[in-house]
Amino acid sequence: MNTLFIGLAAVLILSILFMLFRIQSLVTIVKGSHQRVGMSNKVNGALMLIVPITLLALTVWYSPIAAESFLPEASSEHGLVTDRLFWTSITVISIMFLITNAGLFWFAYKYQYKEGRQASFFHDNTRLEVFWTIVPAVIMALLVFFGWKAWSDIMSEVPKEAIQVEIMGKQFAWQVRYPGKDKEFGNHDFRLIDDVAGNEFGIDFEDKKSEDDFIARELYIPKGQPVLFKIRARDVLHSVFAPHFRVKMDAVPGMPTQFHFVPTKTTEEMRTELNNPKFNYELACTEICGRGHFAMKFIIVVVEPNEYNTWVAEQTPFLESNPQFKGKGLSDLRKKNLAKKKEEEKSKEQASL
Repeated sequence: MNTLFIGLAAVLILSILFMLFRIQSLVTIVKGSHQRVGMSNKVNGALMLIVPITLLALTVWYSPIAAESFLPEASSEHGLVTDRLFWTSITVISIMFLITNAGLFWFAYKYQYKEGRQASFFHDNTRLEVFWTIVPAVIMALLVFFGWKAWSDIMSEVPKEAIQVEIMGKQFAWQVRYPGKDKEFGNHDFRLIDDVAGNEFGIDFEDKKSEDDFIARELYIPKGQPVLFKIRARDVLHSVFAPHFRVKMDAVPGMPTQFHFVPTKTTEEMRTELNNPKFNYELACTEICGRGHFAMKFIIVVVEPNEYNTWVAEQTPFLESNPQFKGKGLSDLRKKNLAKKKEEEKSKEQASL
């Protein structure tokens, strides 16, 4: 396939060079020269039909082959709407492209230079100009309207019953936290981050809500229920991308973002649909964030609601596995900072004596 494309590119380049060499002949005619135009003019005119028709035929032939590498049908409710809008836009744009370019190449062939023929001239055509202004404007307005409506629905208010999952990006990995039985996250602060000790999220353990929060090594979500991704970044700009759900949202340092959706197919259902027992939903980073960017992947597992509830019940809160953090948080940090500040002031006083 690559050889075919390289060959076609070479033919097109040679054709372009050939036509460039003939420009001089056309320039002399425009200047009033009586030099006759030979067969090259007819060849160029014929190429104006042969080249686009050939490219169109190759496009039609290769499209089904390329479609095999497309993403499968979306596994979320809003994803189906997004895909429908995308293909509608592609269809409209493709039709307009074919119409305008067919006219462009046909005119180049139809009105190629012929000896003794003079070009006709007309000043304007009001009806034609009104038509090609209003029709594209109406089509674009409709596409924008349906796009705006889809975006408004996707970014609408988060349902109160939504399952919340916190996703934090850092170089070069994703971290996932769940709120536990109380369904509320404990507070966090970047000043509490301690990778060595294990508090990668910077959780404030003085907050009672954080006592049942747990960290997961795989992102479990239930089928058919709204899920809210609460997204943030620790260091640089990252981007949460779950292609099969049509989910994409930047993770911005200092500016929490979020995205909610409803998954419609479990992992097992997708494996059956694709006839691929090794298939997994994946969360990837689509914002180049450094040399380890390629490794920022995380497995998403979609299960039935009862399986999800069982999985949540089996998880161990972070504090139970790391009791050394209990009661430690911002006030403890403030005490340490205050003690450090007093020590620095004392050192300065002794140095000045």
